[in-house]
Amino acid sequence: MKTLTQKVVFKNTTAEQLYDLYMDAKLHSLVTGDTAKITKKEGASFSAYGDYIEGKNLQLVPGKLIVQSWRGKDFKKSDMDSTFILQFEKKGNDAILYMVHANVPDAEADGIKTGWTDFYWTPWKAYLAKQKGKKKN
Repeated sequence: MKTLTQKVVFKNTTAEQLYDLYMDAKLHSLVTGDTAKITKKEGASFSAYGDYIEGKNLQLVPGKLIVQSWRGKDFKKSDMDSTFILQFEKKGNDAILYMVHANVPDAEADGIKTGWTDFYWTPWKAYLAKQKGKKKN
């Protein structure tokens, strides 16, 4: 099992916006380009990427913290659920995302590590930049 950690700076945005990009089902689906079923309720199940990812919300602090049990379809039945943590911090005009993804099966770790950047952080940055452009008009 591996623990993945990432720190990503999002320019000119807020911690609340980042929290909503993940926790709002419509935004999550829009920005990732695939279906997400998620609610802002502790204990509720969620899925993303058309049921490729599933889990449960363990702890939610709006605009600050998301803790989930998390598993991908590629996990073996014998693999335990991983624990996924997103923490958000405001820093000047920017927001910083700290991610810890613990208990990731060794065989899946490299794909999941690059997947967070390719399927989440990069599209988030593109979406936020587009929103900023709309506000200037």
